[in-house]
Amino acid sequence: MLTLEQSSEIINKEQIEGLHFSHEDVLSLPADRLWRQHEAERASTLGNGYHGKVDIYFQTADGSVKRVYTTVWAADAEYLTLKSGASIPLRAVLGFDFY
Repeated sequence: MLTLEQSSEIINKEQIEGLHFSHEDVLSLPADRLWRQHEAERASTLGNGYHGKVDIYFQTADGSVKRVYTTVWAADAEYLTLKSGASIPLRAVLGFDFY
């Protein structure tokens, strides 16, 4: 998973639609992928139940790490759906910060 020492570019959720993502998963370990799925479901519960926001760290196809602070409306095995209607492939997500 992402370490806090890594830098990330902060973007607005409206910028996500113009980004490209790799077809490969950014996490190599099955345990990390399972934890990411759990955290994605937690973020969705927080977003739907309390309209709470999270920081989502993800990697684009060019290898750059981005961060967006937003509400997650839905999470499934393939995608996160955000409040704006944008989606991020779960395979691109490095981690979450909950507040």
